Amino acid sequence: MVNQKNIIVSIILSIITLGIYSLFWIVKQTDDSITLVEEEGTQGLTVLFLTIITLGIYGIYWAYSMDKRLNKIELKKDMKRKNYGVLYIVFYVLGVIITLALIQTRMNDIITASSMSEGNDLSI
Repeated sequence: MVNQKNIIVSIILSIITLGIYSLFWIVKQTDDSITLVEEEGTQGLTVLFLTIITLGIYGIYWAYSMDKRLNKIELKKDMKRKNYGVLYIVFYVLGVIITLALIQTRMNDIITASSMSEGNDLSI
């Protein structure tokens, strides 16, 4: 089960820990998106490892691929699709935290829509 995350708390934790929490956030977002799309994909720890090894270059690809994965989820849930791939890349280069916040906002919207359509209570 995937739960919503508080974006403000995640940003503050990323700043306080000098970016270490953002690494955990990347792993968690990747794994949560794989759960939501219900398909196989590159696991979060692998994404983190490849991003570190390639000095961030793989992270740019990851940001773009997250947009494609979220589009698939939105298509499955009959939601309005948003194409933010280029925006994610630009903000990833300027500041990873901005991209993570944008992706988390979109994932929270998907989780909210899923829980509303299933009639479940929202877990936060």
